[in-house]
Amino acid sequence: MSRYLKWILFACSCLSLSALLMECRSVQEAALPTLPVQFEPDAAPYKMLSEYRFFYGQPADFQSNTNVLPYDLITPLFSDYAHKARFLWMPDSVQASVDEQGNILFPDNTVLIKHFYYPADFRKPEKARRLMETRLLMRLHGEWQAFTYVWDDAQQDARINIVGDFKPVKWTDERGKSHAITYAIPNKNQCKSCHNSANKLLPVGPKVRNLNRAFAYADGTQNQLEKWQELGLIQPFDNQTFTPVAQWDDPQSGSISERALAYLDVNCGHCHNPKGPAHTTGLYLTADQTNPRQLGLCKPPVAAGKGSGGHRFGVLPGKPDSSILYYRMRSDDPGVMMPEIGRMVPHEEGLALIRAWIHSLEGSCN
Repeated sequence: MSRYLKWILFACSCLSLSALLMECRSVQEAALPTLPVQFEPDAAPYKMLSEYRFFYGQPADFQSNTNVLPYDLITPLFSDYAHKARFLWMPDSVQASVDEQGNILFPDNTVLIKHFYYPADFRKPEKARRLMETRLLMRLHGEWQAFTYVWDDAQQDARINIVGDFKPVKWTDERGKSHAITYAIPNKNQCKSCHNSANKLLPVGPKVRNLNRAFAYADGTQNQLEKWQELGLIQPFDNQTFTPVAQWDDPQSGSISERALAYLDVNCGHCHNPKGPAHTTGLYLTADQTNPRQLGLCKPPVAAGKGSGGHRFGVLPGKPDSSILYYRMRSDDPGVMMPEIGRMVPHEEGLALIRAWIHSLEGSCN
């Protein structure tokens, strides 16, 4: 082959490589957000979720815009086995603070974003996600408001929904078993019933004790509370002051009692606390509860009836099948089941934890 021909082939290959690099750069730039988040408090809520520009690219990829930060909870609320992707957006130049109980006090115009979705196969959670709904909690003019957006069949955008909805969904679980349910999307009043504290709507999950864990960010793994402080989202505080809750499904994170109370806290404690809608029951199911009676041990129900299942006590030590708490958590009867809303099917794994906890309790109610 002549030197001239070799030079021609070399030049062509360079041109091809250059064109390829330019094409890759164009694709990469197209995938990046080009517009900032749009949030005008007086115009909110918008009709379509896309109008906020919290995300870009394909919706199921959860690519968040600048200043939209992902976060996770140590022990989350059960919602019919739906997976959840959580994000926080706050305006520039404002900060949240932390009170003495470890509650995060977010400033006005904060938005908490939560996607509910089902992977087709739970063994491959990053693939074939079906988005069901996205809930926004916005703090507007000193008060939290909840808005739900329901995803269209094309999975391209979500429309605001006030009245609720029902959608069939199927998935394969981690053991390869197939499931099919009718997924319930709550109406606006139902959102208020779960997020109710002293007749005010408040966030349930994002508290210091439930955020104090490492998270794999795009730029590296870091403790979430340290990350928030580093980014200026929250005023500096000593996060070691607040002991993290146990992770309900990790035996290494705490005793069976600590894990059970963490589970009850996030799934039941938003109602069963001194300021919650169920305060009259005398059951205060919070992670830091130390009063056995307020956890239901040897405590008769305030109002007997169908919900008691004929059992005498909220929790009968050593006997889960004779405990009202366990009976109501495993029921799918709308007149019996607890929580009353937010699920259509029992949480088998959570029930196994509560059963083991009750079984581990010693004592007698005689």
